[in-house]
Amino acid sequence: RRNSRRGRLSVMVPPGMRRELPIGVFDSGIGGLTVVHALRQALPSENILYLGDTARVPYGSKSPDTVVRYARACAEFLVQRGIKVLVVACNTASAHALTALRQQVDVILVDAVWPGAAAAQQVSENGHIGVLGTLGTVRSDAYPRALAAQRPGVVVSQMACPLLVPLAEEGWTEGPVPEQVATRYLAELAEKDSNIDTLVLGCTHYPLLRPVLDKVAEATWGHRVTLVDSAGAMADTTRALMTADGVLGTRAGRGELVLCVTDASRLDELAPRFLAEPFAGFSLVDL
Repeated sequence: RRNSRRGRLSVMVPPGMRRELPIGVFDSGIGGLTVVHALRQALPSENILYLGDTARVPYGSKSPDTVVRYARACAEFLVQRGIKVLVVACNTASAHALTALRQQVDVILVDAVWPGAAAAQQVSENGHIGVLGTLGTVRSDAYPRALAAQRPGVVVSQMACPLLVPLAEEGWTEGPVPEQVATRYLAELAEKDSNIDTLVLGCTHYPLLRPVLDKVAEATWGHRVTLVDSAGAMADTTRALMTADGVLGTRAGRGELVLCVTDASRLDELAPRFLAEPFAGFSLVDL
């Protein structure tokens, strides 16, 4: 089953069967289930194989070399099980490991940064864009590079927001506590650029806090700020690439969802918040 064509991992299947392979998705934890949710809406009949590296979460505070190593292990796990697309739901892994993954795998590859940046530059009217992300994503400057490549002259300001992740996981997505945290972060971002009209939610956890961030952003800048969820942009990009490559599935009905994790702690509690649909459980795997 394994093929190392041009030194990259792929799975050998008859041409007619490639369409029926699942979409592979990985993230450092269960936040990537927001991307799975978006994919299930955009491509409801496709099978999805998800891997959450919950034993080693978070990636955002790890060194770039460590993130690359972890991302490569996740990619190998998924490709060896047979996938037609690899979706890197983790913004930090997308920021640090994309070059390594392109060299490693021989399937359609979708990252988190480029689609989110593309969506943001398209909706921004004045070219002043803010990025909220993990420390690792912000330090990588992946979003400023992607935005500058797509829209020369764009003004990008970033803010690392580490407290938003535990708030999302604890279900504290509304009320005074998340509002105070969001106010603190966005006030600091507004000091960097008072003209921001678009905010990129550069972490898979942040969509759960979208109503709070939307409210606080408008109060901070004094006007409506457009929030861009990279999960939806990734799903749209995945559908477009699959269509262009001729690998859209042919089955009817709802696609199967298989969820794998490297540690099962609190998953029954946390996963429904991110997936927003019932699920049959997780398989515990070892990388």
